[in-house]
Amino acid sequence: MLDISTGKIVRIIFLAREYGPESTHLHDYISGLNEDEQIGLVALMWIGRESFDASELEEAKETARIERTAPTEDYLSGMPELPNYLEDGMEALGIDVTDAEDHLRDH
Repeated sequence: MLDISTGKIVRIIFLAREYGPESTHLHDYISGLNEDEQIGLVALMWIGRESFDASELEEAKETARIERTAPTEDYLSGMPELPNYLEDGMEALGIDVTDAEDHLRDH
């Protein structure tokens, strides 16, 4: 199970697409997440990037926790494919983001 809400992931996808992967909006939002949320976000990105399979979520989270050396916002900022990796990771885990994306667009 991810330790970050679907709504927060969708917000990160939106910020990366709207302002770019190197934006201060994205950087600040990710830095405001707690450690478990950041670890879940990195694990999800790795699954979307196919570094881990969806069935390896817990292993990906543990690896993210162990290998964490730089701030997560620095690691993920500037990654042009971040929104695609996150969407692919959510799809691999069977998480439907359509409703959350529609709700975000309405605001």
